[in-house]
Amino acid sequence: MYHQIARNKRNSIIVIAGFLVVWLAAGLVIGALASGEGGAIAGAVVLGILGAGAALYAYYFGAATVLSAMGAREADPRQYQQLHNIVQALAIGDGLPLPKVYVIDDSSPNAFATGRDPNHAAVTVTTGLLQTMNREELEGVLAHEMSHIKNFDVRLLLVVTTMIGMAALIASAFWNSIGRTRLRGQGAIVVLAIGVVFTLIAFIVGPLMQLALSRQRESLADVSGVELTRNPTGLISALQKIAQNDRPPERFNHAVAAMMIDNPEEHHGSFFNRLFDTHPPIAERIAALQRIASVQQT
Repeated sequence: MYHQIARNKRNSIIVIAGFLVVWLAAGLVIGALASGEGGAIAGAVVLGILGAGAALYAYYFGAATVLSAMGAREADPRQYQQLHNIVQALAIGDGLPLPKVYVIDDSSPNAFATGRDPNHAAVTVTTGLLQTMNREELEGVLAHEMSHIKNFDVRLLLVVTTMIGMAALIASAFWNSIGRTRLRGQGAIVVLAIGVVFTLIAFIVGPLMQLALSRQRESLADVSGVELTRNPTGLISALQKIAQNDRPPERFNHAVAAMMIDNPEEHHGSFFNRLFDTHPPIAERIAALQRIASVQQT
């Protein structure tokens, strides 16, 4: 597990560096289209600075941005006493700082963890999850999310998710500007290039990086969560209930999908579509946990 944590820390640096390289390349292309060779260097500098700013924003403010985008609110300890009690017990059992606890008012059962490190982490659940799960099942889900925090998965996915979201906002702004203004000649080419480049970052490069980072980490978090609770039955039962849900949270978006314990939109995809899923098939996750349970019983 310590090797996994160290690898995730290294991967966070690699991912940020990779995004900066992509943004520098985008600056070179856009600058070259605008002003030739001299413009290419200027464009790389401008987008390099913008990319570095995006990385810093993702690191320090990404968690707050994700929580706000999902409509999360801090869980009142009196109203959600059982939720807080389970999180506290798991944090103590795993030797982790106590994360903040948030709730989303949504009937779709789901959960996710976010934050840049265990000292700045948050666990979030939907009200649908709280209504659907018994204590044992809720403990299994929360142990899964606490494992993401312990393994530093949250930092890695947070940086990627936030930078994808920022690229999507930039792309959207430029495409909207094309609709509102009449650009011709070289100006139109530059604006079009900006829109295309950031659209590629937001909807192809970024999601592919999420895909590469997410699948294995979900399976590892399942196993790590069971190691923490010593009870695979709770998470198995929780995943079986979650598998019956096909409706994502109301404010669900694809950038946050990789953070969640399950993506309902992936339940019924074709084989080709599953190649791009951020999560392993939920049936495979359940089967792996059932094998662990059978070993414990022998």
